[in-house]
Amino acid sequence: MKQNSSNTALPLAMGKAPGNPVTGRPIINWTETGAARSAIWRSENKIPPPKRVVIADDTMTADTGYRLACEGNALLWRGDFHNARQLLQALGRRVDRPPHRKSVRQATSPTEAFNFHRQAQSLRARVLAMLLIPLNADYTIPLRRAPDVQEACTEAYGTETVATIVSLRELLGLIGAHEWRKKGVAIPALGERIHPHYGVFSPVRGEYMELVAQAPLPSTRLAFDIGTGTGVLAALLAHRGVQHIVATDNDPRALACARENIARLGWGKQIDLVQTDMFPAGRAPLVICNPPWIPARPNAAIEYAIYDPDSQMLRNFLNGLSEHLEPEGEGWLILSDFAEHLGLRSRDELLEMIAAAGLNVLERLDVKPDHPKTRDNTDPLHLARQAEITSLWRLAPN
Repeated sequence: MKQNSSNTALPLAMGKAPGNPVTGRPIINWTETGAARSAIWRSENKIPPPKRVVIADDTMTADTGYRLACEGNALLWRGDFHNARQLLQALGRRVDRPPHRKSVRQATSPTEAFNFHRQAQSLRARVLAMLLIPLNADYTIPLRRAPDVQEACTEAYGTETVATIVSLRELLGLIGAHEWRKKGVAIPALGERIHPHYGVFSPVRGEYMELVAQAPLPSTRLAFDIGTGTGVLAALLAHRGVQHIVATDNDPRALACARENIARLGWGKQIDLVQTDMFPAGRAPLVICNPPWIPARPNAAIEYAIYDPDSQMLRNFLNGLSEHLEPEGEGWLILSDFAEHLGLRSRDELLEMIAAAGLNVLERLDVKPDHPKTRDNTDPLHLARQAEITSLWRLAPN
């Protein structure tokens, strides 16, 4: 990989906290070698810039870094890039240590276990986000042995004109997403690979693809795909012979990702992409939706594909389905019962939502997930994952 051996300090950016008066972008401020400095702060999760910043380099021990991060100090790295990655791993090991205190409260229910798990995830993310990396205006990293991240950053952030500061954890996420985008995710039901973009949830749960591949189609003339994401379900319907699919999403990144995947697969003439919150205009004989499965608050932007506060997207799909279905049409709802095993939503509550929307269940197709976490006994949610079933609900108006 390309390396950048420069270790020059970032230029002083104009503006004061909380934001640059010209660009409106947030500013991070710190003191280095006795001088006040500042730069544009970058966070995809809209985390505000840290108020306290400590300069860190290869001489900092993991214990010291962990203590400072837990106390709310950001660590702006000025040493070797690979050593920064090692420090991040060391911070992760420390935050993941099981508590030694006998008085630590144990979960007494699946719901409490889930809440403890989310709290631990939030704490971990907060601590690891404290290790910061400088980026030059051209996305080169002014550190020893730094990798070439220009393409990954441009894909995720777009073009840039000024130096910025970013969490190393976020930067590594960009690099990982860039590799997934190049490699793609194999979709056996499709016989192709889907290439997710940064910030767009990767379709790694293949069991629901098999359900969509096997369910009897009410029509091959037209279908709506609500919340298309990578475009994988729209592509699968086209693969099954549906002549025209309208795929919607409200996220520009998702639409760009879906557009690229659909073009690569050669279905651009069959699939139209529409930016809208839920349904496109009109009616279709088939409307499909794979909403987030867990009714809880997301902690990061990417988690909106997993967590659906108060089941809002699920409710919106069910409540709007009838007015977007043609006579004899079907709505396909893809949903795991994982939330039920966590005590976050009961089966009765789901059935009440379906009934309240004026819908009835024609059939439910079930499949048992087989992803690695179902076999991980150390996962605090293992029992719920082991019991999980993913379903395709075939729904129709009463």
